[in-house]
Amino acid sequence: MSATAQRHGSGGAQTTLTDKQQSILEYLREHADTQTYFKSRLIGEELGMSAKEVGTNMAPLQDGDFDIDIEKWGYSSSTTWMVTA
Repeated sequence: MSATAQRHGSGGAQTTLTDKQQSILEYLREHADTQTYFKSRLIGEELGMSAKEVGTNMAPLQDGDFDIDIEKWGYSSSTTWMVTA
């Protein structure tokens, strides 16, 4: 896989994602139909990243035009994200 992955939004705008961001996006897409809330720590455990790496890489996913919506939801023991398809 290349160092970056590109997705086209509905307006023709292009968002370039790193491999880590692409991995997180794919993970969320796979699980969004059965789960709504995701903790950074648990995503990181599944993908071999730290919770901090997950949180840092979520900003482009929140701002991008993808087929899922990502919203920062809570900050308890690990940041929680609400994901809707």
